[in-house]
Order: sequence, then structure tokens, then C-alpha cells
Amino acid sequence: MNESQLLIYPAGTQVVIRKEVMTAGNGSVAHPAGAVGVVVRSPVDRDHAYRVQFADGFEAPIHHDQMVRLVDFKSSQVRDNDPSIETDGLYSRVIFRCVIGSRAYGLDDSESDTDRRGIYLPPAEMHWSLYGVPEQIENDATQEVYWELQKFIDLALKANPNVLECLYSPIVETATPLAEELLSMKEAFLSKLVFQTYSGYVASQFKKMQTDIRNQGRVKWKHVMHLIRLLISGTHALTVGRVSVDVGEHRERLLVVKSGNMPFAEADAWRKDLQKQFESAFEHTSLPDRPNYELANQFLIRARRKAISSELP
Repeated sequence: MNESQLLIYPAGTQVVIRKEVMTAGNGSVAHPAGAVGVVVRSPVDRDHAYRVQFADGFEAPIHHDQMVRLVDFKSSQVRDNDPSIETDGLYSRVIFRCVIGSRAYGLDDSESDTDRRGIYLPPAEMHWSLYGVPEQIENDATQEVYWELQKFIDLALKANPNVLECLYSPIVETATPLAEELLSMKEAFLSKLVFQTYSGYVASQFKKMQTDIRNQGRVKWKHVMHLIRLLISGTHALTVGRVSVDVGEHRERLLVVKSGNMPFAEADAWRKDLQKQFESAFEHTSLPDRPNYELANQFLIRARRKAISSELP
């Protein structure tokens, strides 16, 4: 549940279109690639098109990968003058690398990929430069994604499930002393926000799945499994005060869901029962109302100071 994968541009967002927009009638070009429009209706997910309106009132369906936010387009123009600046040398600045996904959850099989996530600390000079730094770097071929340290901390403070799972992953491959310091304070990122973040996402996704069942007669069972897993993990976090990544005793039942051998009604009933447990855990949790922003901020400032050195801290 990477944040960039979940992001849907809301109505009112100015966007730049990446390809020509054609008229419906004679197939002529209504607007060229590079034209600016405004989102007037957003889809529920990235599989469906947005409705985008242009300055002349013309509207067209545009998919997510066919446009970019105007603010992102403007900032990218600086880096585009030298594309190598985007990720050049940044993989050598990775301070933390772990395995998440099915292998960390204990749900892997012989065909499972190895998904690696982590943190990189850009050199101070890059932060100070006109180019800035990317919020994340990724390599699709090797299934790797690394967040810039501040971005990682921001997501952790918001109780982003993927990021919290990184902090508690049982499979850590790389951790510099600075990363070890961050891991030692991981409880600072846990708060009651876990309840709102996890349950809000699960409820919205199950509602969408019910629509898919009605309209298409099918759902993505792997996604159903992971939504149920999120509720289990969230309840554990509120109850115990730490994120449980490995699914443990729930493994076999979750794999039944993943295989599609559990009727959707039964999976939904399980989800509702888990939601009740989640709500009860929220009522009785000892987690604070908010994460420890002050401690996280102090750590970030120390890390920024260490980034002045050419050696990775």
C-alpha cells in the first residue's frame, strides 16, 4: 500500500496531459500533449479514468498514467535538464533495507517475489541544490523501493501500514548505525492513528470490492487477503503496542482467501468480525493519541547534520 500507489488526484487538481486529446466526432486533436486541464471528477481507483476539463470547456476521460499534476510537472523540468541527477549515486546512500510482502508475512510460496523496502539518506549538498531530492527511488526489476528519510518519517507518523511494517520487518538486510537508532525508537511512531488509517482504508476497499462483485462477478483475492491481514495487524498494534508482520496462526485461513476458495460473503463476515475486534482494541488501547513528533523531528535534524559527511552514517 505504497502512498504513491494509493494517491488519487481530487477534483480541482490542475494536471498536464501527456498525450494528445482527441475529439469524439471526427477524431481531430482537441488539445495537444502538454495542455493543462482541471480534474472535475475523480475515479475510485487508477483502473478507471478521470474526467478532465480544459480551458475551453471541453471535457475528456483521461487515465492516471496519461497525465501529471501541474505542480509536479513544473518541478520535474529542472531535473529533466540532467536526468542522471534524479537517482545518480542514491542507491549507495541506502541506510536501511528490509524485506516486506509475502516473505515477511509468512505467506510466501515457491513463486513469491522478494519485495525490498527501505530508506536512503541523500547527501546534504543535494538537499541544498536546485535539483532537490526525489521522495523515493525504485527499481521495478528488483522489486526495490527506498524512501527519502524525511518522507519515510512523515509516512510513519501518519501510520502508513507499509512503512510501519518496514520498521517491524523480521527480515532486515541492511541497517547502518543511523538506521539502528531509528529502529530503536520505532514505538514513537505508533499511535491511535493506526485505527483510523487501517480501518478507513479497509472499509473503502471492501466497499469497492462489493461493487466489483455486483458489476464484474469477481475480485482480486490476494487483495482481499491483505485487507483482512491489515485488520489483524492493526488490532495487534493497538493491543500489544507493536506491529506484528508475520501472520502466525492466521496463515492457513488467509491462504484459503488468497486462493479464492473462501466465498466472498464468508471473507466479508470475517472482515466484519475483525473490525469489531479492531474497534474494541481501539477503545482499550494504551497507545497515545498522537505519535511522538518531537522525537522524530529531533532524529531527522541529527540525520541531516550527519548527511554533511561523505561517509554514510
